[in-house]
Amino acid sequence: MTLDGGCNYILLKPMDKVQAFEFDGAAAKRGLIDPFGRAISYLRVSVTDRCDFRCVYCMAENMSFLPKAEILTLEEVDRLCSAFVARGVRKLRLTGGEPLVRRGIMTLVNSLSRHLRSRELDELTLTTNGSQLEKYAHDLRAAGIRRINVSLDTLDADKFRAITRWGALDKVLAGIDAAQAAGLKIKINAVALKGVNDDEFPQLLEWAHGRGMDLTLIEVMPLGEIGEGRLDQYLPLSLVRARLAERYRLDDIDYRTGGPARYVRVAETGGRLGFITPLTHNFCESCNRVRVTCTGTLFMCLGQEDAADLRKPLRASEGNDLLYAAIDEAISRKPKGHDFVIDRRHQRPAVARHMSVTGG
Repeated sequence: MTLDGGCNYILLKPMDKVQAFEFDGAAAKRGLIDPFGRAISYLRVSVTDRCDFRCVYCMAENMSFLPKAEILTLEEVDRLCSAFVARGVRKLRLTGGEPLVRRGIMTLVNSLSRHLRSRELDELTLTTNGSQLEKYAHDLRAAGIRRINVSLDTLDADKFRAITRWGALDKVLAGIDAAQAAGLKIKINAVALKGVNDDEFPQLLEWAHGRGMDLTLIEVMPLGEIGEGRLDQYLPLSLVRARLAERYRLDDIDYRTGGPARYVRVAETGGRLGFITPLTHNFCESCNRVRVTCTGTLFMCLGQEDAADLRKPLRASEGNDLLYAAIDEAISRKPKGHDFVIDRRHQRPAVARHMSVTGG
């Protein structure tokens, strides 16, 4: 794949033929504003539905993955991301599944980094389980990525294996070492699981802050059938915060990374602790995000089924008029908020698709 460093054209090189795609001037200059006046400036793109872990809150143990023909090529992912950048997206996050298991992923990262150099994009980043970081950390830093999120729910090796089913804690820790050595800033994301890791949060917090990493705790989200009840996993972060406040002084701070986390400063460690609370405190009023799956399906809200097919207009024309029109129509349907509920009356997932399909 060969792409130029300018902002007006993408040059794609399938096999030995270079094809130019022009970003249509007038359409490209319009920003994306949803029906509630929120500017859409943050795009999360899943590059694969595959993962080398099977985390108990995310996937069933025996997953069926999408056929290759349904997955966007890396060139198509680049063109789609670039269309959103042209329409005002300032932050781009690559997700999965596990994005670093996608073959050729660094080709895509290196290509998208041209938007950093042109200053059309403020940040290019990714969320990873850390299993491949030892291999890719240096290359990610060289491509312009400065900050990443690493999902890590426990520092207990046996518990880590039980949560991820297939993962090895030592491999993830080695990846974190490599990422810090390469100069990447890391935020640790931990899903709060009742009766599993709820006794570890002080240890996890002090470990992360001791290494200069932020920690964000996340409530379980009711996405996809996983073979067990989410009510049994669900731990309200309001309760977690109250327990931590008995041990630490938590000072609210006005710090944002573009996502839904609300942060406090932990006085005893000096580090930041974030809370993502889709259930106990709906964060939708300031939502600036949309998600695109690896098949080119645009979800305007993580907690709603309404979606738009961007793969069809992407493949229908070398120009971007159809793509821009599809994006505009979809953003016009972005809802005010999600409908996540976990209680005894709502045992089924809020939406049928797994988190790995939508993108983390």
